[in-house]
Amino acid sequence: MPKKILTGVVISDKPNKTITVMVERKYSHPLLKKVVKVRKKYNAHDENNKFKNGDRVTIVESKPFSKNKKFQVMESAK
Repeated sequence: MPKKILTGVVISDKPNKTITVMVERKYSHPLLKKVVKVRKKYNAHDENNKFKNGDRVTIVESKPFSKNKKFQVMESAK
């Protein structure tokens, strides 16, 4: 099964080696036919504490690092 690859903005870098990434997606509501914007937060592993608030990053699904941390930073998304 392929790994999920998501792009979002770093909203928190306070924990050591962890960043919180806000991923936003848009989809058309099946009944109302209106474009709905959904935001979700993911914790991602950042080994070198390289990324700061406001950076756009790409994260990839990986083995669990902890209870809530199941993604790893792949690269900075420009």
